[in-house]
Amino acid sequence: MDNITIDPSCRSKPPLAIDIILQLDLFGIILYSVLTFMAAVSMLIYIEECIYIYRKVPSNKKSVIIWVNGAAPVIGTMSCLGMWIPRATMFTDMTSACYFAIVVFKFLIMMLEEVGGDEVFLQRARKYKLRISTGPCCCCCPCLPHVAITRRSLFLLKLGSFQFALLKIIFTVLSIVLWTNGNFDLADLEITGAAIWINPFVGVLTIIALWPVAIMFMHLRTTLRTLKIIPKYAMYQLVLVLSQLQSAIINILAMNGTIACVPPYSSQARGYMMSQQLLILEMFIITLVTRLLYRREYDPLPEEDADDMENAKMVAVPVEA
Repeated sequence: MDNITIDPSCRSKPPLAIDIILQLDLFGIILYSVLTFMAAVSMLIYIEECIYIYRKVPSNKKSVIIWVNGAAPVIGTMSCLGMWIPRATMFTDMTSACYFAIVVFKFLIMMLEEVGGDEVFLQRARKYKLRISTGPCCCCCPCLPHVAITRRSLFLLKLGSFQFALLKIIFTVLSIVLWTNGNFDLADLEITGAAIWINPFVGVLTIIALWPVAIMFMHLRTTLRTLKIIPKYAMYQLVLVLSQLQSAIINILAMNGTIACVPPYSSQARGYMMSQQLLILEMFIITLVTRLLYRREYDPLPEEDADDMENAKMVAVPVEA
């Protein structure tokens, strides 16, 4: 075992973009070309969708729908940049994560706007209560009490998601500042490293932010069923799982040496590369699906019937005499 020599590139930094281009074989050229084409098409589809939304969608919904639609193409484009420029992977991943943090909040706002806005939502939902025993925080706690739908509870739901959009950007800027000073390294798992403290804290913020969105979805999934809110929510969750959980698993495997070193890529750099390539393909497919879901006529919801199916799902708020 002592006589085994390790290729120096397995311990070096990720290769430069020019090194990747010079070492591409025929399969590599085809792979990189196809993935780059997918990322470019995803962005073109998104731009075309933005034009459609700007022309056809009511003004109160334009911004939030454009933000939500951009999750997959933006992550795919950032992954393409990270694939071609491996040394920029940390920054492209941080950019994608910051964008998705905003999308989490925007998806909550989008559901409210689909109902008609805060005032219409409060008017339609005044008879009901919110079931807070849902994922990702309290899905195992069915005994939790239902919460009355008031301006205060709606504000707390918004705040729960908005804090992630704000704090994620703040911690990203802090991470970059610490990185320039040599204090932030994703591979540094020592207790004295900044990454071991920042990343778990951001993970907690993520879970807290996803909870209000899940609560609102559980309440409005019947009301918005004609607007395909269930597949929209599924696509939103899929982007979350693929961009966060999948990437985290691959990166952990790379740091543990499970993913082999293949010069000029170290084990960790190769893990990042595999993650970026998978994300480009996955985000391309999700972009096509979301285009079908959001490209529709945006008519106002019909008035709520007295025997709406939602009555069977929500708990009526007692009316005081």
